[in-house]
Amino acid sequence: MSEPEIRWARDTADVHGAIAVRERVFVDEQGVPAEEELDGRDEQALHLVSVAPDGGGVIATLRLLFDGDAVKIGRVAVDRPWRRRGIAARMIELAVEEGRARGARRARLSSQVDVVGLYEGAGFAVESDVFVEAGIPHVWMGLELRADA
Repeated sequence: MSEPEIRWARDTADVHGAIAVRERVFVDEQGVPAEEELDGRDEQALHLVSVAPDGGGVIATLRLLFDGDAVKIGRVAVDRPWRRRGIAARMIELAVEEGRARGARRARLSSQVDVVGLYEGAGFAVESDVFVEAGIPHVWMGLELRADA
């Protein structure tokens, strides 16, 4: 089976595909209110997408938001049939590389508690107590991006 392509969103169709994945995963599966998921920040973000090898469209996504010398990785979502294949891990690696290339010194993210291990595998460390966001337990995680960190 061919591997899905991972790339930065090329056009509005890619961004719409990314948002559709997020709606399926967060709104439909996890019960996150749509108004919380669609926070109005997508136009400010860089979107990384994974596209099915059969031309079936976007199957996974994440977004990057830059704030000064920090980058926030968020909205990491993979369609159910494509999970546990390493797609999210590869996307996180590319997102960290992009943050570093654009001069970010630090990366942060809000992780659902049940997937902390995914981000720990990419070098992130838990930085907060558990808190509830959109009805789901989360923790803040961070990673220094400086070469000397």
